[in-house]
Amino acid sequence: MRKPKRKRLKKVSKKKKTKKTKKTKKELGIVRIKNMVCPICGSTDLIWDRKRGEVICKRCGAVIEENMIDYSQEWREFSSEGTGESRRRTGSPLSGAKYDFGTSTKIGQATDLSKLSPSQRRKATRMSTWQRRISTASERNLKAATGELKRAASALHLPNIVVNEAADIYRRATKKELVRGRSMPSVVAGSIYAACRIHGIPRTLDEIAEAFPGLTKKDIGKTYRFICRELNIKILPTSPLDYIHRFGSELGVSQKTITEAVRLMKEAEKKEITSGKGPMGIAAAALYIAALLMGEKKTQREVADVANVTEVTIRNRYKELVEKLKLENKLKKLKELE
Repeated sequence: MRKPKRKRLKKVSKKKKTKKTKKTKKELGIVRIKNMVCPICGSTDLIWDRKRGEVICKRCGAVIEENMIDYSQEWREFSSEGTGESRRRTGSPLSGAKYDFGTSTKIGQATDLSKLSPSQRRKATRMSTWQRRISTASERNLKAATGELKRAASALHLPNIVVNEAADIYRRATKKELVRGRSMPSVVAGSIYAACRIHGIPRTLDEIAEAFPGLTKKDIGKTYRFICRELNIKILPTSPLDYIHRFGSELGVSQKTITEAVRLMKEAEKKEITSGKGPMGIAAAALYIAALLMGEKKTQREVADVANVTEVTIRNRYKELVEKLKLENKLKKLKELE
């Protein structure tokens, strides 16, 4: 009799235990802080816990700061990719220079429509057409004004802060219906000049008039004063110091000359020499004197061309500054040395 064969039992494979990897301090959001001292024990070994928003001393455990705001980027992504450049949370930031602050959407007309059937394609085209048509008059006006504003700001080399301020002033003017009876470019130009004056960016009415063909200096100044009066915008008079750095860079003088011109201008303001004088003329004269004192030869014609004033103005302001600041002896010694 043959013995019955024993059934071989299948070995149950034991699952390998996965080792739990400890998270690093960087993954936990713990960062060491330098150049800070604990006020209790005097230790410099401090850490910043991003998740809790606290700064903690490792020696004594004291919480030095709490409820701190983390200004770093917050990564969130719910798609299958979720890595690299696709990790994003929101779109582009809000911008006052856009008529809709950058929040509106538009029906696309590119590759997406090619995937649709002919009837659906015609329907999408009609929807995009009606999307443009249903916009209100104020929206169309703002859209045209922001386009004109960006064009002029690019020609005048204005920073974004001035562009956003000018867009805000124009938006407030449209809400108060100040644009009625006036051309849109003149209100945009007046808003730009007001924004430049608010933020201390030296731009003259002549320069802004060059960026808007068809408008005169008189028209822009009139609209600017009307906007400031109606919107209750209080702007201080322009200081000559705002023009010195710009004129100095255009003339190509050294930083020492610009610093000397600023010093002369501050002395003139203390002695009230600048009151009642044009800021550009007196700034150009101070820069001309500083160039002479520092041994950089610049003619009155060159300085006048940069400042957009006449040579007579430079000479008159030059005589006043030299006399009131008592610079005759210094200038005479420099001429004798030459």
